[in-house]
Amino acid sequence: MIAVTIDEIETFVSIARRGGFARAAESLHRSQPAISRRVEMLEQQLGAPLFERIRSGAILTEAGRTLLPYAEAVLAGLKDGAEAVRGLARGEHGAISVALVGTLASTGFAAILRRFGQRHPHVKLELRTANSQEVSDLVRRGEVTLGLRYFTDADPGLVSEQITEEALVLVCSPEHRLAGRRVREPGVLAGERWVTFPPRPRRREPYATALEQRLAAAGIQAAEIVRIDSLTAQKRLVEAGFGIALLVESSVQEELRLGSLAIVDAPALRGGVPVTLVRRRNGYLSGAARDLVAVIKAGAPPRARRRRTAAK
Repeated sequence: MIAVTIDEIETFVSIARRGGFARAAESLHRSQPAISRRVEMLEQQLGAPLFERIRSGAILTEAGRTLLPYAEAVLAGLKDGAEAVRGLARGEHGAISVALVGTLASTGFAAILRRFGQRHPHVKLELRTANSQEVSDLVRRGEVTLGLRYFTDADPGLVSEQITEEALVLVCSPEHRLAGRRVREPGVLAGERWVTFPPRPRRREPYATALEQRLAAAGIQAAEIVRIDSLTAQKRLVEAGFGIALLVESSVQEELRLGSLAIVDAPALRGGVPVTLVRRRNGYLSGAARDLVAVIKAGAPPRARRRRTAAK
């Protein structure tokens, strides 16, 4: 029978997240020999090495990568249990942590969170921004209670519920030949350079394939695609006339207002991006957290309407 302690699990996860024994020791306020000893005991119990030491720190072995999600789930479960016990005494007091994609903070969700804070003045809302995959990771590890992201997450350990949809818009430089025009035939877009996000190794990043799928559905073949990891950099490149991009409307509201970007109305590329509320399937939700879920669902903006602009 394997007898693993919480200290060993916490030490293992800390080293994995921080990439080294010394950094984990500092984070856990323990000596490095004590950290090393805990890992050795865990490896003896499991019969496999969990880390490979390198000059810059430590990396997970295959056994370590296999163990990590289970170890994170154990720590998240303990955090849930402690939160549930504390919730018995504090009622509507306490804190709720929420991670959301940065562009959602500029939509109606910011107003929803503000209204919730006004209704629950004794509940502290802790907010973090991240990309969609990172939002799911934060929820999965129990570092936040709820997440708001684009697209659903197929992880069976998460509940991923679509609550609204945001419109996609095709944007270009105001000096582009198609700025402000309607493109009825997708072939007019042939030869354009498209700016989008790159795929991420071993991680499902929905935007990495969304553009290609829409171009293929519209019959636009062999398109030149430039992959840029930063949304801000993408917008600056499009503003400069380097290419065109299919982006979530909320992410370009300011640029459209200022006139630094323009819309191309292309019916063949119209669509929406689902916004989903993510939580751990077996995670603890306090009364206030359940209320926040209800408020978000009730106040979520209506499904995106497909933008139509007058043809020139």
